[in-house]
Order: sequence, then C-alpha cells, then structure tokens
Amino acid sequence: MTVLVTGATGTVGSRVVEVLAARGVDVVAGSRHPQPPPRSGQDDDAARVRPVRLDLLDGTTYGQALDDVDALFLVRPPQVARAALLQPFLDAAVAAGVRRVVVLSVPAAAHVRLVPHRQLEERVEATGVEWTHLRAANFYQNLLTVHREEIRDHGRLSVPAGGGRTAHVDVRDLAEVAAAALTEPGHARRSYVLTAREAPTFAEIAAVLSAELGRPVVYDRPGALAFVRRGLAAGTPPGLVAVMTALFTATRLGLAARTSGDLARLLGREPTALAQFVHDHRDAWAPRA
Repeated sequence: MTVLVTGATGTVGSRVVEVLAARGVDVVAGSRHPQPPPRSGQDDDAARVRPVRLDLLDGTTYGQALDDVDALFLVRPPQVARAALLQPFLDAAVAAGVRRVVVLSVPAAAHVRLVPHRQLEERVEATGVEWTHLRAANFYQNLLTVHREEIRDHGRLSVPAGGGRTAHVDVRDLAEVAAAALTEPGHARRSYVLTAREAPTFAEIAAVLSAELGRPVVYDRPGALAFVRRGLAAGTPPGLVAVMTALFTATRLGLAARTSGDLARLLGREPTALAQFVHDHRDAWAPRA
C-alpha cells in the first residue's frame, strides 16, 4: 500500500515516515518544503519514501501528493485555526481513492467540540472513509525543540504551569501506533488517547534532567505575564506565545493531567518513561563548546 504523510518534515510526521518505511510501506512524504529522506544504513527504507510538495491550502499541490495513495496521516497545520479550510483537501483525498485517514489530534477533542482538532475529526468522519483519531498528549520531544536552548544554555525550564501535572507521550511510541492504524485492521472508527503512564510536574521534569545531566536544571515557575514578556523578547511569534500560555494555564489548573492505558495496550509494552527519554537524548542538552 501507499501512505501519504502530511507534515512529513515535522516532529511527528518525520517519525511516522521513518516507521512506515521500515515496515516496507511506500510513503509519500508531503510538506510545504519537501526534503530528501535521510540516508542511513537502511537505504532500502529511504528508497520507499517519495518527498512531494504539499500545501493543504493550495489545491494545485494535491494531485501529485494523492496519486495512488491508499491511506492518509493527517496533521493539522498549526497556522490553520479553522478546520473548514481543510475541506477541499479532504474532498480531493476521497476523490483520489483514499480509504483510510488517521488524524493527529489532542485529548481535549474528546470533550471540547470547539477546538479545531475536534472540528477536523468531525469533517474526516463525515467523508465516509475509515478513520482513526490519535489524541496525543504533550510531546516529550518539546524538551528537544521548544525548551532545548533554555535547558542547555541556562539550566532552566521556564513555563507558567505552576505545580500542575501534564500527561506526555514519546513521539517514537506515537509513530508506532500511527503506523499500525494506517496499515493494520482493527482500528477503524476508533479514538485513542495516547499518553505515557506518568504525568509529571515541570519541577519533576527539571529534577530528572538535573539527575541525568549531572548539573542543576531549575524550574523557575514564571507567571503568565512574565512568560509572555520573555517569549516576545526572545522573538517567539506572538500567536505561538499566546497558544503556549493558554496550554500551560490549563496545566496549572489541573486540566492536562489525565493519563490513559491506550498507548500501552496498543504497543503491547510499557510506553517510554520520562527518565528513559531524557537518558536517550542527553546529548541534546550538552553545553556548547
């Protein structure tokens, strides 16, 4: 079969591409700025990946991306707040013969209909294709992207989450579940909440980082206003600062702590724990020479 992965150069999409190719699946890697697959010892895997330019808001890019595609891994572009804007792409996918769509979503979609992720889920359900919703918790990988520099250069983890707990998921585990939902039977018309077993506070995350790195990483618990000012001063786009502030406020209020056994059941093993994730990626926070 052939699977189209949208957002194929992103944190989740790139890993899904890698897992699918390793399973012997032909992959169309769609992104606005396509990149050749990384070459490693598994050249046969890389040969299964066909990068194409795909902008979900530009209908002229749909044809090449959807050609002979059987299944679709759909990532909502962060800049698209209205799911209705993605309807033309969904219509094109159905017309092209896509039979299965796996949506990357969030846990809040289970009970907040107004979030754009739930609106996208509903539009996919209305197409009549087989669908699966992966409602993934906060990514551990954010420690490698959003928070990497402050951890590495300043020994600091700074978010306005107070003492709230946050469920997390390792994208490596998420990608395994996504590949199974895209290629195996038994996942149609199902929604999964994907989290690790633990929901640490950011103080606990800082403590794990400190222990692994052998130097202090401090969680400084800024207020929302201080967080916004710091983000804007660092050049973070205002929209992203606003979204992050809202998410961490929900964490502070205890709204992000729920964990689920779905991931462990689907993997057939325990999900990656925080300590293991930090150990696996410790070099990412090594001080710069």
